[in-house]
Amino acid sequence: MTKRRIVGASALAALTLLSTTVSGSAQAAPTAPTEYTVVAEEGVPVSAATAAITAAGGTVVARNDAIGLFRVTSHRADFPAKVAGSGTLIGANLRAPIGRSPRAPRQEAGVQSVTAGSGFTASAAMSPAAAALPARAGSTAGLDPLDTRLWGLKMIKADRARSVEAGERGITVGMLDTGLDASNPDLAANFSASLSRNFAPDIPEDGPCEVASCLDPVGTDDGGHGTHVAGTIAAAADGFGISGVAPGVTLVELKGGQDSGSFFLEPIVNALTYAGDAGLDVVNMSFYVDPWLYNCTANAADSPAEQAGQQAIIAGMRRALEYAHSKGVTLVGALGNNHEDLGSPRTDTSSPNFGGTPRPRRIDNATCWDLPVEGPHVIGVSSVGPSTSKADYSNYGVEQISVAAPGGFRGDGYGTSSFNSVSNQILSTYPLKVLREENKVDSAGNVRSSYASSVFKRCTTGGACGYYTYLQGTSMAAPHASGVAALIASRYGTRDATRGGMSMDPAALERRLYETATKRSCPSPRLRTYTREGRSAEYNAYCSGDSSFNGFYGYGIVDAYASVTR
Repeated sequence: MTKRRIVGASALAALTLLSTTVSGSAQAAPTAPTEYTVVAEEGVPVSAATAAITAAGGTVVARNDAIGLFRVTSHRADFPAKVAGSGTLIGANLRAPIGRSPRAPRQEAGVQSVTAGSGFTASAAMSPAAAALPARAGSTAGLDPLDTRLWGLKMIKADRARSVEAGERGITVGMLDTGLDASNPDLAANFSASLSRNFAPDIPEDGPCEVASCLDPVGTDDGGHGTHVAGTIAAAADGFGISGVAPGVTLVELKGGQDSGSFFLEPIVNALTYAGDAGLDVVNMSFYVDPWLYNCTANAADSPAEQAGQQAIIAGMRRALEYAHSKGVTLVGALGNNHEDLGSPRTDTSSPNFGGTPRPRRIDNATCWDLPVEGPHVIGVSSVGPSTSKADYSNYGVEQISVAAPGGFRGDGYGTSSFNSVSNQILSTYPLKVLREENKVDSAGNVRSSYASSVFKRCTTGGACGYYTYLQGTSMAAPHASGVAALIASRYGTRDATRGGMSMDPAALERRLYETATKRSCPSPRLRTYTREGRSAEYNAYCSGDSSFNGFYGYGIVDAYASVTR
């Protein structure tokens, strides 16, 4: 979940674009116009919520009726406080100051331009997933040249699983992330542009807009994180580059993360609502909802308006997760990289990371949540290294963990030649644009010599090139689990006349994921220290539980082969 900055109603009824102007009340302390995300109390009619927003001095510009969420602009500095005291609305969260600096549209070589929907309008493409999938060339079930570097693929036996089940085209996996670079041939083969959406227009923190609308086209990724996640899930098994855990399924971009690495409530909620309405099968969520590492109902370190804003995030996320799950979506989330037991969290010193000043916040486990992973129906995934040791950074704990998966641990293998090797991390697809910004690739697209061991370029005979690099984090573990979930749905799903294509009940899929995971006991001694790897005592982690379920591995390390054969 590392951020780059170190980051049922029908579709028409659920996502509605408003063009009307709502006049605000008399202004106190006018400010520049600012965007907020507002969540209404449970059961409040749209008309009543809109009236309350107007009375607080806001203008509704978009809304999600299925969740009771509104995008609002206001000139009032006291708008969040007015919302918190309305009795009809839960709270308001800062989205961004209004004002962007568009520049001439720019397109990287080899990227097919695809116009994305805003996420607030209905179109013909918002139909059941399988009905909208384009034809594509078939992929083989073999291994690809760079797969020898994918130790995670072997650990979870995905290399063996594809001889039995490589994934059905009709199974759709949504990456709720920063985007997806469809110029990479490994992703282009499995990418559905027609189903993909961008829910996160650029904000000033993302830098100048690439296009005049500030809504990046689908098939692009200016952050890199989402492209890396996508490759692990379903890079095509086509004899080129790498292959993913489920190389035959369909990838759907759900851009909910900003280019700068932040993930805000409104884009995430709209993406989850869309995933349910569009009939997606699995959604991968490798992030936490900004600006709070933990959203608390009444933390003493926060102002009343901030408390109300966090209550709004808690309510909005719970409703969105429940909505997607009720529509048949299996939800997979990264457990987090804060090296702590989620059932006994430390003091939060990083929040808010946007729109306020971070300060120490004592976290009460009973009234605070790390979202989305601590939300309903989310399969929480911890991270392990090549030796199956829990990664030093990975969150853990019996309260929230579900399973473990390869996420990389550079410090694994202490005392051996592999210690502190980049190859202990996870290799996957990555955008050329971001590699250039990181100065790892030159203007001609060639990998700089100093990065030859960590960045790879591969080109097809037709001249299309893909790039690959190593990252580590629970963000890399979650897509391994999402890939296995997609294989389970491919193998055991049934034809669904109402949704179109294949589907599988999320509860049944989740049970199979757990039942087939490779059991792994706690280490001995149970207190795992990382002092020899160079970490402070803060990283010490105690493993509770037994071999059937424990705080480091949950029900075990996901097993792709067992999941489709046992």
